[in-house]
Amino acid sequence: MSGLPIKSSDMAFLSDNCHMSAVAGVSSTVRTTVEGGIEDSSQAYALGNGVNKPPSGMEITAIRAAQDLFMSGSFKLQIDALLPNVRPKHSRKPSLDKFLFSLHACLSSLPPVEPRHPLAASRALSEGSLISDASEMEQGVRVDGKITPLQTISVPYPLPAPTEDANWKVSFEKPENIAIVGSWINNVAVKRSDDEPWVIDVAVEMPPASVRQSLFQEKDYMNSRFFHKRAFYLAIIAKHISDPTSELGVDVYYESKGGDPRLTTLILRPVHDKTRTGLSTLDAVVRIIPTLSTTSPIRRTRLSPTRSNFRVHRLDSTESGHENVPTPIYNAVLMLAFAPQLHVLSVNALKDDVPAYRDALSLLRVWANQRGYGEGRRTCIWGFEAAGPWWNAVLELLVRGEEPCSKTKSRRRPLGNGLSSYQLFRAALDLLSQHDFSQDPIFVKSEDDHLFSPEDYLGRYEAVLVDSSCINVLAGVSVTSIEMLKQDARATLEVLDRNTPAEDAFTDVFLTDHRDLMSRFDLVLLVDLSSATPRRLFVHDILESGSSSSALLASLSRRLRDALGSRVKALSILHPPTQLRAISRALPTGPSTVFIGLLYDQEHAFKIVDHGPVATEAPSRTTEAFRELWGNKAEVRRFQDGSITESVVWDVRHSDERRHIPAMIVRHILALHFGMREDAMVSWQSGFDAILRRPPSMTSNCRGSGFKAAITAFQKLTSSIKALGKELPLAIVNVSPVSPELRYTSVFAPISVPTGVVSNLPVCSRYVPLIFLNLEFEKSARWPDDLAAIQKLKIAFLERIAQALANAIPDLHARVAVILPAGVPPTADHVQLEITTPDGWAFALRIWHDREATLLDRILHSSPATYPPHDLESARMAHRLYTRRFIAAPRHHRAVAALHHQFVAFSGTVRLVKRWLAAHWLLRLHVSEEAVEVLCAAVFAGVGSARVPNSRERGFACVIRLLRDWDWLEGIKIPLYGASDPGPDVYSSSVVGAKGVWALMTEPDPDGRLWTADAPDVVAARRIRALAHATHAYLQGVQSGVLDVPGMFVHPEEDYDFVVKLQPAVLPRYFQNVTTTPSILADKHAYTTPTHDEWPLRPGFDPVGTYLDDLTRIYADTAKFFYDPLGGDRFGGIWDPSLTKPMPFRVLNRFSSTPAPREREKSKDCDSVILNEGSVLGEIIRMGEGLVLT
Repeated sequence: MSGLPIKSSDMAFLSDNCHMSAVAGVSSTVRTTVEGGIEDSSQAYALGNGVNKPPSGMEITAIRAAQDLFMSGSFKLQIDALLPNVRPKHSRKPSLDKFLFSLHACLSSLPPVEPRHPLAASRALSEGSLISDASEMEQGVRVDGKITPLQTISVPYPLPAPTEDANWKVSFEKPENIAIVGSWINNVAVKRSDDEPWVIDVAVEMPPASVRQSLFQEKDYMNSRFFHKRAFYLAIIAKHISDPTSELGVDVYYESKGGDPRLTTLILRPVHDKTRTGLSTLDAVVRIIPTLSTTSPIRRTRLSPTRSNFRVHRLDSTESGHENVPTPIYNAVLMLAFAPQLHVLSVNALKDDVPAYRDALSLLRVWANQRGYGEGRRTCIWGFEAAGPWWNAVLELLVRGEEPCSKTKSRRRPLGNGLSSYQLFRAALDLLSQHDFSQDPIFVKSEDDHLFSPEDYLGRYEAVLVDSSCINVLAGVSVTSIEMLKQDARATLEVLDRNTPAEDAFTDVFLTDHRDLMSRFDLVLLVDLSSATPRRLFVHDILESGSSSSALLASLSRRLRDALGSRVKALSILHPPTQLRAISRALPTGPSTVFIGLLYDQEHAFKIVDHGPVATEAPSRTTEAFRELWGNKAEVRRFQDGSITESVVWDVRHSDERRHIPAMIVRHILALHFGMREDAMVSWQSGFDAILRRPPSMTSNCRGSGFKAAITAFQKLTSSIKALGKELPLAIVNVSPVSPELRYTSVFAPISVPTGVVSNLPVCSRYVPLIFLNLEFEKSARWPDDLAAIQKLKIAFLERIAQALANAIPDLHARVAVILPAGVPPTADHVQLEITTPDGWAFALRIWHDREATLLDRILHSSPATYPPHDLESARMAHRLYTRRFIAAPRHHRAVAALHHQFVAFSGTVRLVKRWLAAHWLLRLHVSEEAVEVLCAAVFAGVGSARVPNSRERGFACVIRLLRDWDWLEGIKIPLYGASDPGPDVYSSSVVGAKGVWALMTEPDPDGRLWTADAPDVVAARRIRALAHATHAYLQGVQSGVLDVPGMFVHPEEDYDFVVKLQPAVLPRYFQNVTTTPSILADKHAYTTPTHDEWPLRPGFDPVGTYLDDLTRIYADTAKFFYDPLGGDRFGGIWDPSLTKPMPFRVLNRFSSTPAPREREKSKDCDSVILNEGSVLGEIIRMGEGLVLT
C-alpha cells in the first residue's frame, strides 16, 4: 500500500499566509473572474460618486430591485460576473463565420449519387468505387506534393440492418437548406464542463425529392428505413469533407449520443497543425445534423406513441401479435428529425418575449453541467447527455403555461414575462423538485394543437414532457434519472433558502463541481457490463432502444428500481461520455462499465425483510411478478401479526452486514437477471469496514463487544452505584456519560476483556479504554470553600464508593487514581475512580461539584493585586478544565448521541474521520475527539434533508471535501445543539494567547474555541488541508475503478525531519494499527515479564501517549511531534526552522544548542549557535527507553 502524496511545502513549520481557496466549479478562471468582478463592482461606487456622496435615487432603486429579484445585491453581481465567462467571446466569431461560409459552399456543391441498393451502396462507398477515378483509391490523393491515402468510409446503418432482399434504395442530393441551429444561433450557448470545446450545430435539410426520384417515401418510417437513408446521406457528406483535397482543414468523426446509432451525427474538429479554419481559435467543433423538412413524404401523424413501426418478431416466429407492440421511443427519435428548426423558432420567440430568458437558461445549464446532466469528460447521468432541448422546455413551460389535458386536472398557469433570471431559475428548480413527470404528463401550451392526445402517452414512456414542437423531450429518459434530478433540485433549493454571508450559496450552486461519486451517493458500485447475459432482452426491446447496450441499461434500471423500492430516494446509472469514432467504424460501442449510485432513504434502506403480496393458493399476477423478480430468494413466511405473505429475508450477522443490504440487493438482481459474475460488481464498503475492525484474534477472546453492550454495562453500573444508598454521605443525583464509547463515536467498538482472559492475549493487544462518567451528588452546604480541600474530599468520596462497590459486586476491582499531569495546578480536578467490572468493562468516575466554579470565578474576578499572577493563571487553567469536563462535555455527549439516533451515518462518519486523522498522526495531539465530532456535525446538522449523507463512506468523503475547501480563518457555524437541549447560554471559551486556529462555532460557543483553543495550530491546520486535498484526489480513483481504501490511511513520512521507530511488541495498542504484523499479534509471550500474574489488566494504560505528552511539553519550543494514537509504531517530528539558523549565544537559552559551523575562516560570528539536533534526539531516545526501537 502506498501512502498519500503530500508536497514537502505542506509541512512548513510556521506561516501566517495559510488561506487556500476552494478548487471547484466551472473553472478556476470563472471563479477568479467572479470574485474579481464583485470587488470591481463594489469599488465602482466609490470611484464614481466620491467618498462621501450618497447613492442617487436610481442607484437605490437598482439596489432594491436586485434584492427583490435576485435574493441579494451581491448575488446579482456574482451572476453578472459569471455569465460572460460561460459564453463564447464575440471577438473570435468572425474567423468562425469564415469557416462556416466555406462549409456552406462545400455542402452546397456536393455532387449527387444515383439510387442504389443500401448494401451495394455501402460496399461501394467503403471500397471507394463512388470516386470518379478509381485509381485515386489505390494510389491516394496528392496534397502539397505528398500522396495521402483516402480514408475508408463506413455507413452507420442502425438496427435492423438492411438485407439483400430490400426493395428500396438510397441516394444523395445536395441539401435543400443549410442552417445553424441549436443554442449557438440563438446566443444561448453555454460552456461545457471540463473545458470541452464549443459545439456549433449545423442542420442540413435532406431534400424530400429530386429531379430523378424522391429520396424518401411515405413508408420510410417503418423498420428504420429513414435512419438507413439518413446514415447513407451522412456518410456521403463525411466522404467529401474528409477528402484530403478539401479546403476545410478538419478531421471528421462519427458521434452517437447515448450510444444510439439513430442519432449519429458528424463532428468536424479542427486540425491543429493547420491554420485555415476558425474553429481552433474559438476552441469549437461543428456538428452536422441531417434533418427533414415539413414537406417530407413521411407524415408525423404516423409517429404516435401508440403506433408500432417495426415489423419484427418479439420473441420468435411463432409468437402472435408481435406487429402490434407500440414503438414510442423509436417514434420519438424519428420526430427529432423535424425538431431542430422548430426549436430555434421557439427559443427565439422566448428571447423576444422574456428579457431574462437567455440568462435564466444559461444559469440552468451551468447548474446542470455541474451535476452531470450534460456533456463532459466525466461520468454522465444516463439519459441526459443529449438533453439540450429539455432545459429549454422546462423554461418554456414556466413562461407559456400548460396545455389543459382534461377537465379534472388544473393546468399550470404561465408565470409571466417580467421575472428576473434568478426567479426563473428558481421556479425551474421548484418544478423539477416537486413534479412527478412519470405519473403526471405535461404538455406545454402551443399555438397549434398537439399532434397526439394525452391518452396516447399514458403508459408508453417512463416520463412525459411534450414541448411546443410536439416532441417528448423525456423520451428514453429513465424514471431513475428523473428522480436523481429531483433530489439535486431539492438540495439546491435548500442551499438557496439557507443563503447567508458565511455560507455562500452562489459558490455551491454554480461553481462547485458536484460530480464526485463518493461524496454524492451513499453507495457506489462499478458494474462491468461485458459479462452481462440478460435473461429477458427481446429483439423488440433492442430495436426500440436503438442498441443492445441501451436496452440493457433500460432493463437494468427498471429491475433495480422495482427491487430497491422505498429503500432509496434515487437510483442513478452513470456512464462514461460518448466517444468520437472514426468514420471507418459504422456503429458505436456501448459502455463496458457503468456506475450505479444510490441515495438511501434511511428509514427503509436497511430493513431486513421485503414484504410482497399476500400468499394465496392460486398465484396471482402480482405474486408471479414478485417471484420472478426475486427468484429463489422469494419465500412464503408467517409474521407475528398473523399475516402470511411472499417475502424476501436478508441474512445478516451484525450491523456492518446490515448496512450492506442495498448492495446485496443490487448484486442479487444483477446476478439473477443479467448473469453477472460476482467479480463484475465492485463496491468499496468492505474496505472501509475493515479500517474500523479489530483483529479477529482480539475479538475472539472477549465476552462482549459493541456499543449496545457498553451502554448496557454502563446502565448496570449506574444502577449498582445508585443502589448504594445510605452507605454514602450524600445521595447520587445523576451519573452522566462523557465518553465516545457511550455515544457511538469511538473508532473501535468497545469490548470487554475479563481479567482471566488477559493472559491469553499478547502484550500488544491488552489495551482496554476507560469509559469516563461524571458523578453528581445532591446539594450540600458541608462542602469546604477551599479548592485543594475539595479535591481531598473527592478522594474520600471515591474511596467510599470503591469499598462499597467491591463489597456489593464480587470480582469487581476499583481503585482511586490521582492524575496530575505536569502543568496542571493541584486546585484543578485530578482524581478519578477506576472500576473494572467482572465482565471486563473499565470505567472511570469523576465527581462534579458546582462549588468549584464559584470559587474559581471569585479568584478570576477579584482585583489583580489580590492574588499573584501564578495563582491567577492556575485558576484560569482549572476553570477551563472544569468547563470542558463538567459543563461542556455532558451537553456535548447528549448532542452527539442525539445526532447518532437522528442520522444513521453520523457515528460511522465520525469514526472514519477519527481513524483518518489518527492514521495521519494528527488525532489527540493536534485535534481532539470532541472537535472531530463537532466538525463532522457540519455535514449533517442544518444542511437540509436532501444533502445529508446516509452512509458513512459518503459522510467521510463529504468531511474530506469540507476540510479541503474550508477557510478556517473565518470559522464555521454548526447548529449542533437544539433549542430543546437545556444548558448554559454561552460558554466562556475564549483563551488568551490561544494557538488553535480552528473556530467551530456552536450555539453556546460563539467563539468556537472550546475544543480547539490549543490545537490545531497553523502547522497542523495546513497539514490537515494538504492531506484532505490528497485524500480527495485519491478518492477520484473510483472513476477509474481503482481505489485502495487502506491506502488512504497510510501516512507518508518523507517530509519529517526525523522519525522514531517504536517496539510494536510492547505497545498495548499496537493491535489497532492500520498495518499490523500478524506474527507479532500471534506471539503472546513476547516481551512479557516473568511474574506470577504476568501483566494484569491495566485500563487506559497507554505508555506511548504519555511519552509523547512529555516530549511535547519538554520540547515545545524546539520541535513539533506527530504520531498515531491508535497503535502507531513510530512518530515523527519537525524542527523549528528558526533554530536551524545561526543566532547569538545567550545564557539559559530555550533549546539545546551547539556552536554553529563557520562559513568563512575569518568570520566574526564565532559566538553563534544552532540547534543541537543530535543531542535532542539522544534525549528523546533515552526518555523512551524500553519503547524506542534502538
